[in-house]
Amino acid sequence: MDQDKIGKLIESIRKEHHLTQKELADHLGVTHQAVSKWENGRNIPDIGILKQLAEDYDLNLEEILNGEKKKRKTPIYIKWIPILFVVVGIIIVSLLKPKDFEFKTISSKCSDFELSGSAAYNKEKTSIYISNIEFCGKENKTIYQEMNCYFYEKKEGEKELISTCPKKENTTLEDYLKEVRIEIEDSKNLCKDLTKTTLMIEIAAKTKENKIETFLIPIKLNDSCK
Repeated sequence: MDQDKIGKLIESIRKEHHLTQKELADHLGVTHQAVSKWENGRNIPDIGILKQLAEDYDLNLEEILNGEKKKRKTPIYIKWIPILFVVVGIIIVSLLKPKDFEFKTISSKCSDFELSGSAAYNKEKTSIYISNIEFCGKENKTIYQEMNCYFYEKKEGEKELISTCPKKENTTLEDYLKEVRIEIEDSKNLCKDLTKTTLMIEIAAKTKENKIETFLIPIKLNDSCK
């Protein structure tokens, strides 16, 4: 999932319906600042709001997560028999179409960190998106020589690396976290399998004295898979 693309789609939906940020915010029951953050790619709506956007503006959740609307074909007036075949074909395709994604939110089990994210899943695959990680522990103004982050899955005592984040030099923990994004487009685990594992983000920070400080952020998938 691309947070910037989702924000641009929300902005295009709003403008298409001739709404101000405040009018859209009032309709969704949020602040206009929240809408501004979505459109600027600084945050994404929670699952309930994503579903409401899909229902109210003739989209499906997959389109919103992909950040782009599928092209709708313009109706063509043809003879009745060909129309009948078109209608039957549409019905067959809709019956064979994979089930729309379900969603569950992701949060941190660690009191020192706050984050937002979501897991989108169906019977075939699971996608994971985590962003907006904030350090809320004891104040840390250290400027680290180098910082890296790693996204792990731990199951039955074994730790497997799933993804990494770009390295950054001469930065504080707070500034580094602003740029951290975890995006797993097609996890090999289904949602039901992820509930049996421990997901964790590990931040490795090298001090100017070449010592490594490690920050661990255990991840919690909220609610059970349907």
